Amino acid sequence: MSCCFYSCTSVPSFSAPSASLGSSRFALSSSSRPRPRVHCALGGTVAEPKVTAATEPLLLNAIRGEDVERPPVWLMRQAGRYMKSYQTICEKYPSFRERSENVDLVVEISLQPWKVFKPDGVILFSDILTPLSGMNIPFDIVKGKGPVIHNPLCTAVDVEQVREFVPEDSVPYVGEALTILRKEVLDNRAAVLGFVGAPFTLASYVVEGGSSKHFSKIKRLAFSQPKVLHALLQKFTTSMAKYIQYQADSGAQAVQIFDSWATELSPVDFEEFSLPYLKQIVDSVRQTHPDLPLILYASGSGGLLERLALTGVDVVSLDWTIDMAEGRRRLGSNVAVQGNVDPGVLFGSKEFITNRINDTVRKAGRGKHILNLGHGIVVGTPEENVAHFFEVAKGLKY
Repeated sequence: MSCCFYSCTSVPSFSAPSASLGSSRFALSSSSRPRPRVHCALGGTVAEPKVTAATEPLLLNAIRGEDVERPPVWLMRQAGRYMKSYQTICEKYPSFRERSENVDLVVEISLQPWKVFKPDGVILFSDILTPLSGMNIPFDIVKGKGPVIHNPLCTAVDVEQVREFVPEDSVPYVGEALTILRKEVLDNRAAVLGFVGAPFTLASYVVEGGSSKHFSKIKRLAFSQPKVLHALLQKFTTSMAKYIQYQADSGAQAVQIFDSWATELSPVDFEEFSLPYLKQIVDSVRQTHPDLPLILYASGSGGLLERLALTGVDVVSLDWTIDMAEGRRRLGSNVAVQGNVDPGVLFGSKEFITNRINDTVRKAGRGKHILNLGHGIVVGTPEENVAHFFEVAKGLKY
């Protein structure tokens, strides 16, 4: 009797060594790490899966629907404030923009989780607002307050002053950092991930002047002066397509698009102010980089899942408010899924974390699934629990 998610009617149990932060196991490559034997919850033969050499990272193989022995895993906000090593850098370099716009710091911070946890995806340390300065939109990220747009846009004249983004001129450090990351993550042991902000989300920040609770300014513009907003959205669309292409040319092997605030729109308004621009980005990238996997994430997207799939992206990332099995059913078999463990689960016991991981992977089924959180890691999350999450995830076998 084989042990897999389809042959066991109950959630399978996995024998995996307990994780401890700083364990030497995290410094081993995937080829030298001891492989846990797998036990089926219903009993039967214990099998040790065969390991075959892969020319591509596990994450890319999973997205493309190839046969993989386990789901790849990485976490949103993977490098960040929950890590003591990151906090040490913050003490020395308190400005977020300095940390995210200095090649050496970007590389060091991006690699911090890789060196400790060995995730299957190493994501660039940056921010979705990074392109704004190159588009003639001054901004800052203030500790304790978040993004601040110094001159919020509200008129057609304001939008006319926005320049289309030329990444190689405005953010060369992004390209340099991605190139270095590809060299640091040797032999495709993990996929290097880039990311961009989606047009509507970027527009929300620059119109609202920063984060917002009610999005009244962007909605006022959308519903009273739609042509002005469409002009702004088109500039962001053209610019983000270029940015994705630039990141891919620099070393990114997959790119995630964050449309965090699109879910503030009703379905009919999403179809006007977000969906067409996301599709345009995907189509533009497909023309130059047809094999580049694109991942789309929008928090609180339960009401828009089917519409997210219409964008043409390869992967839809689910937040934790959607049942994974339901999300799979609604998206269809042609779209890979990512997610969707509640970040709060990482405050639970190790047993609780293990059970939630198993539940998510069981509901996702075999293949075309990237294990992740349904949102970013919460500040204050115990680092040893993150270590346990990765240990359990990397010990899974289909």
